[in-house]
Amino acid sequence: MVLKDKQTRVTYHKGVDTIGGTNIEIAYGDAHIFFDLGTEYRPELDLPDESYQTLIQNHLISELDDFYDEHLTGAPRWKGKFQHSAAFISHLHLDHTKMVNFVDQRIPVYSTPATIKLLKRLNRDGNFLLPAAGHPKEYLRPLTELPVHHKVKVGEIEVEFYPVDHDADGAVAFLIHTPDAFIVYTGDLRLHGYHPEWTRAMMKAAVGCDLLISEGVGVSFPQDLDKPRKPWSEQLLIEKLVDLVKNAAGRPTTFNTYPGNISRLEAICDAQPRTVVLTADRAWLLQQITGRKVNYYYSPSAKPLPELDPSLEVDYQTLLADKGTYLWQVEDHFENLQPNTLYIHSDAEPLGDFDPAYQKFLDMLAAHHVEFVRLACSGHATAAELDEIVAGIKPQLLTPIHSFHPENLKNPFGSRVLPQNGQTLVLH
Repeated sequence: MVLKDKQTRVTYHKGVDTIGGTNIEIAYGDAHIFFDLGTEYRPELDLPDESYQTLIQNHLISELDDFYDEHLTGAPRWKGKFQHSAAFISHLHLDHTKMVNFVDQRIPVYSTPATIKLLKRLNRDGNFLLPAAGHPKEYLRPLTELPVHHKVKVGEIEVEFYPVDHDADGAVAFLIHTPDAFIVYTGDLRLHGYHPEWTRAMMKAAVGCDLLISEGVGVSFPQDLDKPRKPWSEQLLIEKLVDLVKNAAGRPTTFNTYPGNISRLEAICDAQPRTVVLTADRAWLLQQITGRKVNYYYSPSAKPLPELDPSLEVDYQTLLADKGTYLWQVEDHFENLQPNTLYIHSDAEPLGDFDPAYQKFLDMLAAHHVEFVRLACSGHATAAELDEIVAGIKPQLLTPIHSFHPENLKNPFGSRVLPQNGQTLVLH
């Protein structure tokens, strides 16, 4: 592919050399689109707030024209450079969605029905997304559903969603066509979850694309590249969890997961030898998304949820005194757990040792004699899987992003460019 100073422009505003905060703009003629809409996750900064100005000053979001809501304090005025604009969300994780309420409402925001449904419910208390200017914190700006395999045109830019395997329900890749370029954005994806066939179907549809914009989390840690290991599948994770519970006979056993991974939560409910009890909030979320009703409890700080069936409530004190009847989810008040409780941490928050809260969490559990066991199944393709994805697509040009070390992802089938944040490539 020849890069020339005309036609389709791809600008890598943010998220190239870190995991999170991807923000890319594609422009053609009088139209432009943006994706994704998250922020870079830097908990060690200990920010005083998450206002637009604070995030800009700390380089956690990009300075963009004709994108932000003008009502945000400090946001630039609308210049109207383009006649057609749109933004797209690949999946619900916060590093791809957190600033959706910052986007000016003149810009339609598209995502899958599953992602929109989850976002509405995860943000019902206003504790998931950044708040919109001039609205209650639980407000969610209008989002437009784009089902998978449907297309939308923004000027002469056409976008189609393809489902991919990830640890968030509703995740998609984007197949993007302009009059002179075929671009594929992977979003976040893998080949070892519940639906690797989705990722493979996307790969087949993407074969020979002009530009592949690929996530590269799996090549972020060089120490792991020398000793590659086969990743756990979601099915194996459930088997290991069941084994842990069976081996904990007569022992109080608890767990937690990431709220957006509804498929894993359902699998846990289906497979367990014990009665599974969720927090009221998580039971409500599961019921809202799937229609499924499960046992639940109210922690001391929880609010009543009238939509839940009272006959399925389990008393909190009953769970605290339990010796092996229940497997129950716990998100807070860990200090109330019995000594010798087993706690299974399955990709829940805090997510890992990059978060200062993680070690504090482990120390707190140890102080209360709660055994911590981590069961993880990555939502991201391994290095070997990334190589397989690139080999399956055979792009003319590869730009690896969303990685601490994007240079570790190669393209034996064409060219590779390692863009810098803020860099524009012009395709022809």
